[in-house]
Amino acid sequence: MADRLAERTAAGAPLLFSPLTVADAKLKNRIVISPMCTYACNGDGLATDWHLVHLGKFALGGAAVVCAEATAVEAEGRITYGDLGLWSAAHAAALKPVAAFIKAHGALPAIQIAHAGRKASMQRPWESNGPIHPDGHRPGEPQWPTVAASSVPVGDGWPVPHELSVSEIRSIQRSFVAAALHALDAGFEILEIHSAHGYLAHSFLSPLSNRRDDGYGGGLAGRMRFTLETVEQVRAAWPASKPLLVRISSVDVDGSAEGWQLEDSVALAGELKARGANVVDCSSGGIAGLATADIGPRPLGFRIPYADRIRRASGMLTMTVGLIVHPEQAEGALQAGSADLIGVGREAFYDPFWALHAAHRLGADPTFAEWPESYGWWLVRREALLKQAGAA
Repeated sequence: MADRLAERTAAGAPLLFSPLTVADAKLKNRIVISPMCTYACNGDGLATDWHLVHLGKFALGGAAVVCAEATAVEAEGRITYGDLGLWSAAHAAALKPVAAFIKAHGALPAIQIAHAGRKASMQRPWESNGPIHPDGHRPGEPQWPTVAASSVPVGDGWPVPHELSVSEIRSIQRSFVAAALHALDAGFEILEIHSAHGYLAHSFLSPLSNRRDDGYGGGLAGRMRFTLETVEQVRAAWPASKPLLVRISSVDVDGSAEGWQLEDSVALAGELKARGANVVDCSSGGIAGLATADIGPRPLGFRIPYADRIRRASGMLTMTVGLIVHPEQAEGALQAGSADLIGVGREAFYDPFWALHAAHRLGADPTFAEWPESYGWWLVRREALLKQAGAA
């Protein structure tokens, strides 16, 4: 691996725009548009024209992979009433045009399947970003019961979740498998399982939220069991030729000895690899309070060291995500061997053409040849005009 990195570095080609094969999927570059909730559904979990335009523009923008947001495997597993769902054939049918458009415009369509657990039944971020209150909610959007590894609430003012029985765990795992099959029917080429940010799977992993004394709690092996079983069952249903990613919170609390630790993530990555997962998506935090939309002040690329450690210790492909803003930052992480993929999240809200701008800036596409034809011809002309204006 190091030799290949050195050869490419010597050749002067940006690693960010080198291809990568994962399972049988061929990624044209290393840029993945991360799953980002937009809360744009109307309470039924069905994709709309919003999702087609929102996700489609990232395919036009040059990323190798475009991943749909956290998509609930059950209605009760949504974070908010605005979340996407994938618990029926109707949900798959609504997503088919989205996956087809992404694929038709040169990117691989991906989707993240999830269950919100004790962080379900929340308000949309611009409303309160907290739990729905029984005496104050949108008309027709009442609070619903939440579930978790243990009956431990997210924090003060949050509802106490129901502790799942073993039979209820099995039922939710079957829902993950069913959602994976619906994703396949919808035309998605890559699947990610959400096991981060304080949602259901993460609530099993973390000792801060898992107080069980049965086979799904206690030591590390018991706390990893829900995620590992779910991955194993989904992998059996999801074709081996198609990549399976798992998003994890590499640590619960940055710099703290409490909760889930980086070495726990290394151990988990090794077990995921043994069960056929292809990539670990290395996020962090979210076990208590809000998820990553409220991460507070952090240095750019603050999670890169997590992906680096997990990659080197487990031999697993990793994706780094979190405040990846500049192309040089992404390129540096790849050149250092810290990650295999770069997840671009909310920076893509600001610049949907982040990947194409990065290619031009790093010299991988000096003549705008990779842009959609409808745009590229004008950009060549624009560059010439700007040079003339500068010369004048």
